[in-house]
Amino acid sequence: MNYQDKKVLITGGLGFIGSNLAIRLCELGAQVTIVDPSVNGCGANDFNIHPVLGSVSIIRASIADSDSLQEALRQRPIIFNLAGEISHHHSMAFPERDLEINTLAQLHFLLTVARFAPQSRVVYAGTRQVYGTPDYLPVDENHPIKPVDFNGVHKYAAAMYHRMLSDMGKLDALVLRLTNVYGPRMALDVPCQGFLATFLRKLLTGQQLEIFGDGKQLRDPIYVDDAVEAFLIAGAAEKFPSHSYNVGGPEPLSLAAIATTGSQLAGLPSPSFREFPDEHKRIDIGSYYTDSTRIRTELGWVPRTRFQDGFERTLAYYHSNLRRYLDPSQPNPPCKLVNHDNPQSEAKSEIVRA
Repeated sequence: MNYQDKKVLITGGLGFIGSNLAIRLCELGAQVTIVDPSVNGCGANDFNIHPVLGSVSIIRASIADSDSLQEALRQRPIIFNLAGEISHHHSMAFPERDLEINTLAQLHFLLTVARFAPQSRVVYAGTRQVYGTPDYLPVDENHPIKPVDFNGVHKYAAAMYHRMLSDMGKLDALVLRLTNVYGPRMALDVPCQGFLATFLRKLLTGQQLEIFGDGKQLRDPIYVDDAVEAFLIAGAAEKFPSHSYNVGGPEPLSLAAIATTGSQLAGLPSPSFREFPDEHKRIDIGSYYTDSTRIRTELGWVPRTRFQDGFERTLAYYHSNLRRYLDPSQPNPPCKLVNHDNPQSEAKSEIVRA
């Protein structure tokens, strides 16, 4: 992977995965431009790129704003497309907002790319949520697409825009369908972003974790450095036989094992267990873990970070920088998002989706 002096554009580059990717690309000598409007609820944080702040250019605009992007795109950069919202609950409370962020903005952006930087390499951050409740495990790329929320539907539509425009010869795009990513620079003050952020927030504020049911549901969390490596390999690949690739962690772990390991590393009591509330049962997908055989075989990517090692590094990062990510006076922010088109309307929920 040679990124020395390569021009790279990262949408959503102030967010969790995007900022880690930006830092790594700077280390590899790339010329990095970030596009991020810092939309409420999407996890942008300027401190995320503090280590490389003087080495990156930032365009504070929506990816749908073609006028703001034309100059950067004319330089024909490699594009890592990580802009978007990931919350199940925010999408269900405000489906039109999710449609605007995850689908319509993506369509505008890709048409702009096709016009000003035709046939550019675009690597899109997709999601395992498009598969919904698994029919079988591990889940490979041939699994039926049957999302259970608006976020999954909208992210899948955006992925299909990438594919269609590639089939037409207007882009050179591929999609990475990510499972539960964790690590430094996760947004701890944005609720409803998944169970790993919730676990981290509670552990860092000294709270005992609570597991619903028996905790036997499986997940395959992936450390952010491994996810970044998948993006780098995809961006630099001369060719790729497939359009979509699953990107999962090194091994399936039960929620109970994940919570127990995290509690031990944080020096807190083992998690407690309680009966599964009805409102949680309705959205629980059971076990999920990824078959990453395709990306291992075709692109040579392999996840290398064991959960215990990655989570230990994550805790260490936040112990040094917690006030940059969480207000200690509000260790358990409610799952609330204001609809800026209707400020009197709010989405509220305490449900955490894994």
